[in-house]
Amino acid sequence: MGWGLARQQTPETAEAVLGREYPERPWVGVGALIFHEGRVLLVRRGHAPSLGEWSIPGGALEVGETLAEGVKREVREETGLEVESVATVDVVDRIARDEAGRVQFHYVLVDFLCRVTGGSEAFADDAVGLRWAAMDELDEVAPFTREVIAKARKMAGS
Repeated sequence: MGWGLARQQTPETAEAVLGREYPERPWVGVGALIFHEGRVLLVRRGHAPSLGEWSIPGGALEVGETLAEGVKREVREETGLEVESVATVDVVDRIARDEAGRVQFHYVLVDFLCRVTGGSEAFADDAVGLRWAAMDELDEVAPFTREVIAKARKMAGS
């Protein structure tokens, strides 16, 4: 399937995500934990709140979309890969506050263990980089993301 390391770009200045910054309500997000040959698929974020950070593929759920449909769409848009969800890994709150203590971002994230069913690697949408990372190459990944990667890896038996 051509799962070698993909090219990487430097993140550019991102515009604020309309309606997600200083929200009136939490946003529901989905994430995909995808493993291949002992490596996990990561994307480099092109927008706040995680601009420039390496993370798992995912994003906000759209109105009328199921969680399974949302994770499939997000992975396809960000990585070019087609996936199916195998199991729910975790459901977590991600709340970021500004310097004044106001809620700047609030997401309820549902993370899924997924397997690739087709497609080919190409980062797009709000991702500005794509790579398969070994478990000892996660220093640039947020601690809460490393935790969910470890949990999913254990579930996958990788």
